[in-house]
Amino acid sequence: MTTFNAEVFQNEYLPAGADTVDAVVTVRSAAGGAVPTASNAIQIIVIDTSGSMQEESGRKMHSAKVATQAAISTIRDGVKFAVVGGNHQAYPIYPPQGLAVSTPESRQQASASVNGVRADGGTAMGSWLAAAASLARLDPSAICHTLLLTDGRNEHETPLDFENAISSCVGLMQCDARGLGAAWEVDELRKVSSALLGTADIIPSPDDMVAEFTSLMEKSMGKQVGDVALRLWAPKGSIVDFIKQVSPELRDLTGSARAVNPLTNDYPLGAWADEEDRDYHVRVRVPVGNVGDERLASRIMLVVDGTEQPAALVRAVWTDDDRLSTRINREVAHYTGQAELADAIAEGLAARDSGDQKTATVKLGRAVQIAHEAGNSDTVRLLQKVVDVDDAPSGTVRLKAQVERSDEMALDVRSTKTVRVKKG
Repeated sequence: MTTFNAEVFQNEYLPAGADTVDAVVTVRSAAGGAVPTASNAIQIIVIDTSGSMQEESGRKMHSAKVATQAAISTIRDGVKFAVVGGNHQAYPIYPPQGLAVSTPESRQQASASVNGVRADGGTAMGSWLAAAASLARLDPSAICHTLLLTDGRNEHETPLDFENAISSCVGLMQCDARGLGAAWEVDELRKVSSALLGTADIIPSPDDMVAEFTSLMEKSMGKQVGDVALRLWAPKGSIVDFIKQVSPELRDLTGSARAVNPLTNDYPLGAWADEEDRDYHVRVRVPVGNVGDERLASRIMLVVDGTEQPAALVRAVWTDDDRLSTRINREVAHYTGQAELADAIAEGLAARDSGDQKTATVKLGRAVQIAHEAGNSDTVRLLQKVVDVDDAPSGTVRLKAQVERSDEMALDVRSTKTVRVKKG
């Protein structure tokens, strides 16, 4: 059985008059040695079959089929699964209805069905997600993972229809969304991944699809526990400003709160595999105390498959000792910087797109500086596709005159990926 524990990192000392408490909570899962039962997992693969997938002389559609077949081959025996096609509507590719149970025979049948897919029609991703949600409802207790691929914008349904479809999936499944090429919208896939506790990323070339699909499916097959939540109690008079996942990527969980009682909320964390670490930044505002007072700012617990587990405490202690109150906790400082990095990239790219080169240079220069200081070499490399870096420590950069659209999109969609704070 997978076990969990949590550890809090903070500077509990506040100066006189202060009311804001910051803490980073590290949640870890540990191997229990058991393989997830097949009946407790559902895998849904949703592939774009719109007309644009026939571009490049059919190369995109061919690669999507091969990648889907590779993903199917990784599904364990006994796992329920389905393959859904999506254009201006969703339709079953395999099985003809409902869910299939994975066996060598059913996987072979599914691969054969994928071979027969043709590309035509428009793009209405909300209908694809609604179809996946209806399949997930067939076994609400299962750990359900959906892999969604698109190569275009959501042009054949209203934004409201899209958002309603996303909402209908919350709590039923997690979704990893991937955009092929450079004609899709980062914000659309980010809405999906953020609400459904998954990831969003770019697949620049059809040649990269098999490796990406296989990697995502292997990770999905490793999920052991499907229902984990962070339970946060704050005393009367206190306000939870926010709770954000800050590693392995940034995700604001504040709006996902589910009330347990007037002082306690649960924040769903999604499915977990053995040997996972995730970090969360919690900020609580508390009634101001006098120097020497100590107050419990928050009690944090884990809820695993409905069972509450004691975890950690967040404290506030008021002091007139500047040496204590001005000490910056390194975990909190690190992840505050990572959030600033994501904001700097977003603002820099927006300024660049609008023609404001001065603001773009300042913001993207600051992003280079933060990424360099944090040791975030992957983000530095992505930034170097957009700017020429003269001096990383000072953030001195020059905008490139010509930038590939796919490089700009990769920087945008991966801007929320973070590096963990170095311990010790």
